[in-house]
Amino acid sequence: MSLTLIIILIIAGLLFLLLEVMVIPGTTVVGVAGFALIAFSVWESYHTFGTPIGHFVLLGTIFFTILTIYLSLKSKTWNKIMLKTEVDGRVNEIDTNNIKVGDSGVSVSRLAPSGKALFNNEYYEVHTNGEFIDQETNILVTHFLDNKLFVKRKT
Repeated sequence: MSLTLIIILIIAGLLFLLLEVMVIPGTTVVGVAGFALIAFSVWESYHTFGTPIGHFVLLGTIFFTILTIYLSLKSKTWNKIMLKTEVDGRVNEIDTNNIKVGDSGVSVSRLAPSGKALFNNEYYEVHTNGEFIDQETNILVTHFLDNKLFVKRKT
């Protein structure tokens, strides 16, 4: 194997490792493939060219791996593609002036044990205490807990 092919494999391995660190979360096939390409290239350099050249390739690979990761983390390129907006919306904000304990409504979806319900012409996400309630069943508000609306079947 030529030295040019070994260098190309090391560069491909570095790109895979860079993808693993920056883009793809967790330990995936891409990171393992990158590490395997680099390890195979270093092993092949020892096998083909002997110990002195193998040492140079190993040290160069370690140096360029550290340099590549450092420069990619330092560069402002990642700032251009990062999400900078903040999500300030809230889900299921319950206005206790519109709905109170004891109000009756209708389940819009199956409550298993949570789903959607209609109270006073407004849709809410509701929860039961483990009870399964079918769609279009009359229900009552039992209590509020941590901005969650709990209901039961109306009897």
